[in-house]
Amino acid sequence: MKLRTLMTATAATAALLAAAPVLADETTETVAVETELPSGPEGPALWKVSDEDTTIYMFGTVHALPADLVWYDAEIAEALNASDTVVTEILMDPASEAAMQQLALQKGVMTDGTTLRSLLNEDQTARYDAALTAMGIPTVALDQFEPWMAGLSLSVIPLLQQGYDLESGVDKVILSKAGDTAQDALETAEFQLGIFDGLPQNQQVEFLMTAVDGADEAAAMIDSLVAAWVAGDPESLAEIMHAETEDEAFAEALLYDRNANWAEWIEARLDSTPGTVFIAVGAGHLAGERSVQDYLAQREIETTRVQ
Repeated sequence: MKLRTLMTATAATAALLAAAPVLADETTETVAVETELPSGPEGPALWKVSDEDTTIYMFGTVHALPADLVWYDAEIAEALNASDTVVTEILMDPASEAAMQQLALQKGVMTDGTTLRSLLNEDQTARYDAALTAMGIPTVALDQFEPWMAGLSLSVIPLLQQGYDLESGVDKVILSKAGDTAQDALETAEFQLGIFDGLPQNQQVEFLMTAVDGADEAAAMIDSLVAAWVAGDPESLAEIMHAETEDEAFAEALLYDRNANWAEWIEARLDSTPGTVFIAVGAGHLAGERSVQDYLAQREIETTRVQ
């Protein structure tokens, strides 16, 4: 799976970017993404599952968006306002985010004197240096980063430089509108970062070079993903993501295993606690084959599209 699809798959990128001052580039351009939703009950897809005393809404997110993109509508607001708990991939309150930033630096920074560029061969170094130069980043700026952390960072820098904003990410907006509603999480920050940190070094380098080689196309790719998301078209979103899948083992760890775990969480929540829950997770988890909905169907739990 190419790195640019991570904005619909995992919230870990946001913490990494916040933890890396080199990424704070104030030069942005306007993003050419549609800013008006269709009229009526259409827009980003929203699902629900329910039993006699519990309702669980499932809403797909993108972790960075243009600040002026209009997507929050009456159907989403109604579901959120009816919920007594908001569940995200990881806890995203200020204290949890600060702890995750520290964890990202702990896991993703090399402290033994090894440099990132020393792990690359001559051809990889040339491509890497050229990509950073094109982004306006000093070639030594990420030298202390492990390859996986540099790869995640370089997958999102082009998006920030094109006007995408982490503070405008769907998760952040949902939580801000939820106010004092109780929060919960499906995973821990350590688990999410461990998916990347646990890769063997050669796979981390390959991961990094995928971001390097795809930097020129990153903005166009996320534009197409966001357009499908805004239109409430998970089928198109899934087609884009599946076309990007190159490493099935990584896709298993990043998407499918987690989808299965979340379906188990939803089943347990339905069985254990009455009430209404609003789950906001990366949109890639709610699209295509082996989505959360598919794993719920295997458990004989019916999912209904609300919007």
